[in-house]
Amino acid sequence: MIRVLLADDQTLIRAGFRALLDAEPDMEVVAEAGTGREAVRLAMREAPDVILMDIRMPDGDGLAAARQILAEPRLAQTRVIILTTFELDEYIAEAVRAGAAGFLVKDTEPEELIRAVRVVHDGDALLSPSVTRRIMAQLAMHSRAAARTVPLGQITGREREVLALVGEGLNNAEIAEQLFITPLTAKTHVSRIMTKLQVRDRAQLVVLAYESGLVQPGWSS
Repeated sequence: MIRVLLADDQTLIRAGFRALLDAEPDMEVVAEAGTGREAVRLAMREAPDVILMDIRMPDGDGLAAARQILAEPRLAQTRVIILTTFELDEYIAEAVRAGAAGFLVKDTEPEELIRAVRVVHDGDALLSPSVTRRIMAQLAMHSRAAARTVPLGQITGREREVLALVGEGLNNAEIAEQLFITPLTAKTHVSRIMTKLQVRDRAQLVVLAYESGLVQPGWSS
């Protein structure tokens, strides 16, 4: 059962999301929050699998709440999907930097919302290649002067290739096609890279690929 926390200051939106998710046999809404502070408190109490987090809320916005939640060691398995009315680049970049595993606009189709919860629960990032390239390029340019020192020496040459393709926004099937390997092998490589580089999910691998300089704006892996 996927346990979900809803965080949005609009009661009607929370009610709609709850009705949609609770109707799924493998999902359960365990709590609702109307402010950022409440979202943090309930996340600490419930330890949900997935949080649907509005980016704009009173008493601590969604980004601040996400940062606090995702920095908590005992919530290491919790995934956050940021929700907003506007698909703005700076919000997506900040959401990913905060550790969010996905980003959705609120008028997303119901089936896409349900799919998103399952995708991030399974450990994948909810970022399309086009969004990934645009937003991560922006993030990399903003942080170029203070690039992170990332110990890429811990990963093999093949894993570097896989990491670069993750940075391009490719999923496991697309990586497999590029490298002439099976999707299962691609998934195994991604999991090993995450373990070696100590990152929590695929979205953070995308950030790392850019901030380490392995992938840069305009580059093609």
